[in-house]
Amino acid sequence: MGMNDLVIISVDDHISEPPDMFDRHLSGDELASAPKLRTSSDGTHFWEYQGMKMPSVGLNAVVGRPLEEYGMEPTSFEQLRAGVYDVHARVDDMNVNGVAASLNFGTAVGFDGGRFHRAPDKDKARVHMRAYNDWHIDEWCGAYPGRFIPCGLLPTWDMGATVEEIARIAAKGCSAVSLNENPTKQGLPSIHNAYWEPMWKAVADHDITICLHIGAGNPTPHASEETPIEAWITTMPMASAVGAADWLHLRALQQYPDMKIAMSESGLGWIPYFMERADYSHSRHKAWTHCSFDGRKPSEVFSQHFMVCFIDDAFGLKNLDAVNEDMVAYECDYPHSDTLWPEVPERLWSIVQGLSETQIEKITHQNAMRFFNFDPFQHAPREALTVGALRAHAAAKRVDTTPRSSGGAKPLADEEGARRVTSGDLMRMFAHHAQAAD
Repeated sequence: MGMNDLVIISVDDHISEPPDMFDRHLSGDELASAPKLRTSSDGTHFWEYQGMKMPSVGLNAVVGRPLEEYGMEPTSFEQLRAGVYDVHARVDDMNVNGVAASLNFGTAVGFDGGRFHRAPDKDKARVHMRAYNDWHIDEWCGAYPGRFIPCGLLPTWDMGATVEEIARIAAKGCSAVSLNENPTKQGLPSIHNAYWEPMWKAVADHDITICLHIGAGNPTPHASEETPIEAWITTMPMASAVGAADWLHLRALQQYPDMKIAMSESGLGWIPYFMERADYSHSRHKAWTHCSFDGRKPSEVFSQHFMVCFIDDAFGLKNLDAVNEDMVAYECDYPHSDTLWPEVPERLWSIVQGLSETQIEKITHQNAMRFFNFDPFQHAPREALTVGALRAHAAAKRVDTTPRSSGGAKPLADEEGARRVTSGDLMRMFAHHAQAAD
């Protein structure tokens, strides 16, 4: 096996939704009241919905820019690479990157549909969330069968509607949903509350994978507003440990042995110690905490139910024997700032050299196929979905990967020139541009 023989499935990528995403799925007042893309006075774009303003910010879609132009400045669609929002250009970018298939999270609506959860008119929000699912499943994923893993959103503020939507999208071929890892941040009961029991049963009955994406619920901690933003970015994957520990103690995991939870954008290297620590804590404290794993170790429960993913994690792959190799998958994170596009195959191949061919096949695509009930080979033979075949197709189409300047606002600087960007800068910048959109 060589690099060009790899079949790569990414279980974590993103879409900057196109402005017409609701046009073919709603009409009348339902369309008029749906989220709308607006243009601010400085020419940048923002989404407006039920009084909320959501700027389109740089780090969400910096793919194809020179690294020195990364930042949180607001952007317009004209400044973005077309693959960020256009499904046909996205497939071109997947081909040139050697990626056979991809699971995509939303941006304007939130990874977990958080914009709909914060909307004051929940009746309209329910209609618009359903329309978003139709656009995502039928239009975005449906444009290229076998190239995308559909991932739906749920109106979890209404449990009856949630159960109905699970059944509806499952019938459309959707095998995954994205949830907030900490629903108390949305004003809902914790995952340990009986409120969620109908949903646990529904996802089990329909064999739906639950995706928990970092940044939707539990905040990534940072020491102070003067903390350099790079320190904050460094710890982002490891912040998944907070949600992972919470969900690991979910009683429904004992009731539904086939329940599947994907820790989206989690990273891998910290997982072995996390499982070791969970086992140690349980052995020392179970006598008084009364936590039960049905006689098993927490690490065994984690290995059975939780899939983790990685972007560029040489340490984690060197220690693959410390985790369940059947529960590890690759992620590209296109078009975010961590993405290695268009060099994913080169970087991935360089860090899998110590693995067996069987292990490489698992982590590059087989685990993702099994966990998400997704089979791209129903639509194209394996040999057409390898890195070499996809790149040959992109070369024939002359897909350009040359870095291009955004031509817009440049990253933060003061009167003395460039300076370290702090966590406080990021928060103030986002708040300022949200207000400017008003």
